[in-house]
Amino acid sequence: MNSTSAQALDQPAGPLLIDQLRFMAYNHGNEIAYENISTGASITFANWDTRANQIANWLVGLGIAIGDRVALYLESAHCLEWICAYSAIHKAGGVMVPVNTRLSTEEIITILRHAEPKAILTGGDLVNDYTRFCEQIAEHSAVALTPAPTSTSALHLYNSDVIDRASTDDPNVPLTLDDLADIMYTSGTTGLPKGVLVRHGNVAMIPNCTPHWSGAGWLHGAPLFTFAGMSFIYNPMKMGLRGMYLPKFEAPKWCATVAEREPIMAFLVPAMAELLASSVEFEATDTSSLLAVSIGSAPLAPATLAKLQTKISQASVTNSYGLTEAGPAFIVMPKGEAENRIGSVGKPMPPMQVRIVAEDADQDCEAFAVGELLVRLPGARREYYKDPEATQAAWTSDGWLRTGDLAYLDNDGFVYINGRIKDMIIRGGHNIYATDVEAVILERPEIREVAVIGLPHRVLGEDVAAIVVFNEGAHLAPEALLAHCTDRLADYKRPRVLHFVDDLPRNATGKVMKHILRETFTK
Repeated sequence: MNSTSAQALDQPAGPLLIDQLRFMAYNHGNEIAYENISTGASITFANWDTRANQIANWLVGLGIAIGDRVALYLESAHCLEWICAYSAIHKAGGVMVPVNTRLSTEEIITILRHAEPKAILTGGDLVNDYTRFCEQIAEHSAVALTPAPTSTSALHLYNSDVIDRASTDDPNVPLTLDDLADIMYTSGTTGLPKGVLVRHGNVAMIPNCTPHWSGAGWLHGAPLFTFAGMSFIYNPMKMGLRGMYLPKFEAPKWCATVAEREPIMAFLVPAMAELLASSVEFEATDTSSLLAVSIGSAPLAPATLAKLQTKISQASVTNSYGLTEAGPAFIVMPKGEAENRIGSVGKPMPPMQVRIVAEDADQDCEAFAVGELLVRLPGARREYYKDPEATQAAWTSDGWLRTGDLAYLDNDGFVYINGRIKDMIIRGGHNIYATDVEAVILERPEIREVAVIGLPHRVLGEDVAAIVVFNEGAHLAPEALLAHCTDRLADYKRPRVLHFVDDLPRNATGKVMKHILRETFTK
């Protein structure tokens, strides 16, 4: 019997993530909590909690104690195994280190050397990769868990007799809100990632609660090792919803899932939204079940957002804003405002605060003046792991996080993101925001996506280059694209260099890695 079953739980017994799982396991144990849309496999709250207890007790038996790092190196395709291991690490008191499975071996070794995990959980096809790099990192307890990819049984998430024999009782490791929960390594769009310390006191966006269980679905497909992906492990249950995970995004599969399974909420990253908006299946899909579609992780072209809002008119379709360093601080669009605030990501959710400051100054910008976005969540500041210099550079002494994002506020306090500071192109003394140029180019129906970058220029300092990806079967002559830009942009903003490619390089969260494009096209 689980320790949580020994007494009635009328409400979550504490503020930790695992307290919410314990509550759901007792009160809604037989309900489907999470499912893998690709395979049809699913898990109930009771089985999730039980399996997490078994893995946690096994980890404790290995010597994992409060504060010990445990790396999770597992494909998101094994989402049920992933969420059980995630909960288990917290139940054991460990600090979960999610490893981006799309990184190179050398990048993974760099992260693991920095994190110094005491154990590494891996499995499936990644076991072979694991054996190649595990000898190159600091001494650790090498643990290989092998999932059963073809199994649809929630009772056999790992082919491990040792774990199967572990106790199903909750280990009840005493944790406080100040204890470390995760070390999240940033997406690294401009270079090597940094480890962001996440404590149990600032890991959750939505506090624990007693939800009304509806069993309706929340569909998402962000990689589980990302900030966005991990947010959708516990947040659905706190809203009385079932997590519905699509490991590999394909527009036809997404459309079929929405039509057949009728989720009421969905999350997309901009790359998914662009693919969806340009797919032939989207227009014919019945999306009437959706009440809210959140698009996050990067700015979305206004034309694409408008197309989604028109198609899914009954839902709130918004481009929200958040970042790993800011933790549970989010900027969201209030209901009914999206059509009136084209291009805005919304207003900060209290108690989050925002400022726009001028470059190299702490003076607040006036409305509509572009500057750097600073955010603050009182009492929930994060920091970089083993990097006090980076922490000091990123956070002001009074708790404001320098996001590195360009933005402005309108008269009503709505936030508009203009891209990264490093994305700002200075051509002949003129400041050019890449997102402004990208939005104009994406108005052309032939174009699926575009990245605008600055390339070195001997006289002007930088020149504007557009890296363009066409929709399948489409084509547009360079002269026609330049003519379109001439009609819509000031002369100094128009791209002078065009490159046509099949795909843009992206990191795991779907953000375009512009530093790679600069390296590729700088001559």
